[in-house]
Amino acid sequence: MGRRSRRRSREGDAPTPMPDAPTAEYHSEDGMVLELGCVMSPKTRAQYQKTIEGNLLSQEDAWHRAMEFLFERLALSWTINGVSTEGQSELLARLRMASQEERQFVRSSLREHCKEWFPDIKAP
Repeated sequence: MGRRSRRRSREGDAPTPMPDAPTAEYHSEDGMVLELGCVMSPKTRAQYQKTIEGNLLSQEDAWHRAMEFLFERLALSWTINGVSTEGQSELLARLRMASQEERQFVRSSLREHCKEWFPDIKAP
C-alpha cells in the first residue's frame, strides 16, 4: 500500500460529497415531463456559443445543432405517455425520433429554461 492509499483510507479524510445540482421540470398539456439540469460550466457555455454561431452551417442547421447540444447537456429525463427515458445516449436517440409536437415541446422548454437559469445564453 502506497502513501496516497494510506492517506485516503484514514478516517476523517473522506471527501465531502458534492451537493446535488438543482433541476427543473417542464410539463406539457398532454402529459410530457422534461427534467433539465440547472448548471452549465463555462467551458460548456463556450462550446455552445461556437455551435450556435455555426460559421460553416446554414442558420437552420446551426440552430438544430444548438438545440441538440443544449438537450444533450441539460436533459436528465423525459417522460412521454408514462414512459421515462434517462441517460444521455437514450435521451438523444429519443429526441432524434421525436414527433414535431415533441420537438416543439423540447424547444419551448429549453427556451424557457435558458431564460430563467442562463439569461446570457440565446436558446434556439
